[in-house]
Amino acid sequence: MASSSSSIVGVLAGLGVVLAHIHGCLGADYKAALTSSLLFYEAQRSGKLPHDQRIKWRGDSALQDGKASGIDLVGGYYDAGDHVKFGFPMAFTLTMLAWSVVEYSPQLGAKHELQNALTAIKWGTDYLLKAHPEPNVLYVQVGDGDSDHGCWMRPEEMTTPRPAYKIDAQHPGSDVAAESAAALAAASIAFKASDGQYSSKLLGHAKQLFEFARNHQGLYQNSVPGVGQFYSSSGFQDELLWAAVWLYCATGDRAYLDYLGGSGNAGGTRTMFSWDDKFAGVQILAAKLVLDGKVQASGVWSDFKSQGEQFLCSCLQKGNNNFRKTPGGLLYFADWNNLQYVTTATFLATVYSDYLAAKHAPIQCVGGLVQPSDLISFAKSQVDYILGSNPNGMSYMVGLGSKYPTQVHHRGASIVSIKTNPTPVECKAGFDLWFHKNAPNPNVLTGAVVGGPNINDQYSDTRTNYNMAETGTANVAPFVGVLARLA
Repeated sequence: MASSSSSIVGVLAGLGVVLAHIHGCLGADYKAALTSSLLFYEAQRSGKLPHDQRIKWRGDSALQDGKASGIDLVGGYYDAGDHVKFGFPMAFTLTMLAWSVVEYSPQLGAKHELQNALTAIKWGTDYLLKAHPEPNVLYVQVGDGDSDHGCWMRPEEMTTPRPAYKIDAQHPGSDVAAESAAALAAASIAFKASDGQYSSKLLGHAKQLFEFARNHQGLYQNSVPGVGQFYSSSGFQDELLWAAVWLYCATGDRAYLDYLGGSGNAGGTRTMFSWDDKFAGVQILAAKLVLDGKVQASGVWSDFKSQGEQFLCSCLQKGNNNFRKTPGGLLYFADWNNLQYVTTATFLATVYSDYLAAKHAPIQCVGGLVQPSDLISFAKSQVDYILGSNPNGMSYMVGLGSKYPTQVHHRGASIVSIKTNPTPVECKAGFDLWFHKNAPNPNVLTGAVVGGPNINDQYSDTRTNYNMAETGTANVAPFVGVLARLA
């Protein structure tokens, strides 16, 4: 018996080593994923690249942006696999990157990624400051979507037109102006500790943009019709509230709190949190104000909190109207670029877990109590799925693990680097030479989170399948904070 019991002890000890190794690998994966997620933004940069650029296959691009309109609009980010600079999703990306820093700067610092996160934000906010030359003027797009999508070229040698489109008092766009205000306000908090002067500058522009959005109301696609088929806005009330709550967080000015509390519209329980729909984010931030005792737990404040919590209940399958899940356990919101909604939902669950834990409070869902630990477990399940714990054994973050998408729908990544082969790739020729080539992209788009698998956990690794294989800056931004929290 002694020998068998000692062998059992030996097996258990060996199993413990294996489990510890697995756990260690997972922990390392979160850190590697965090590093990769911030590298992704360097691949999406437009403009004159800095000397410390880490993604070496990219070069300078779009150096004349804004010139025809008499303004310098060089810089910022390409939103996805194409080369248009769309201000609406870019601003949301920056808000989410900044929120990640606001919540998790100690964790980012501990993993030596805080400076990289701030650099990623600043590349975008520097551009937003340029795009806002007057209180009631904001440039919201550079490039033409139709002609851009008609070419398959590297950004470094684009020949497509680069018109600049703006909103102003006569041609308003409350959604994009308010989202830009939110981005700059959130970023002002992120930079407050390290660069007070820059923080103040961001906040000044944020205040002006909020007033512009509030005083000249309208949907931006009515002022810039071409944007409608790419990033059409479904409304602007959510962005106005989103800007107000971030401005309150940045300033402590009760006027912004009064605007939020006086809205009379808490948004209802949402079906997603995205570049177009900020209500769930507003609700979670308002819920923190309730938890912190900054506002009373009644009226519209109670509505904000309960509706934000109901969104999370639905994520955890404990709500009135639970979100769909794939057989492998992934939340499923939409057939096109589903993972952008998974990363945002996961971010809200992660930050709200921390808000609740600080107050030792649970959520009362229809399906039972949800503890802060349940929210983190849920977030972790979604992150683990995205990073490879799924029926395909594939990481949907490019460059992470041994199996990941190799044919990302992305012009720059799919064409040999101009530094490797400077032979020009013409507009239409790029389709035959590279787009339709059934081979891995020559450049690895490190850190990109693709659109992801379908409702049955199936993924087609083909460049032509943009529903699944395209990435976007808004896909990755929420993931930065979540990974910092888990790493």
